[in-house]
Amino acid sequence: MARYKDETLSIRTSAHIKALLRMAAERERRSVASMVEALVVAYAQFHRLEPGKTSDDAGADAS
Repeated sequence: MARYKDETLSIRTSAHIKALLRMAAERERRSVASMVEALVVAYAQFHRLEPGKTSDDAGADAS
């Protein structure tokens, strides 16, 4: 599914998390940005999250 990428995300994290993210991206042959996107999409699918819905609409998965 092609998505138009017009938003910027900047985060501050630990060196440990950054290293894990880079390792995961390399293992999947992705860029770090693509890996973040894949992780968020997988999480959203698992928890049945959709933009515009509240966590109550998605079920009792809010944690």
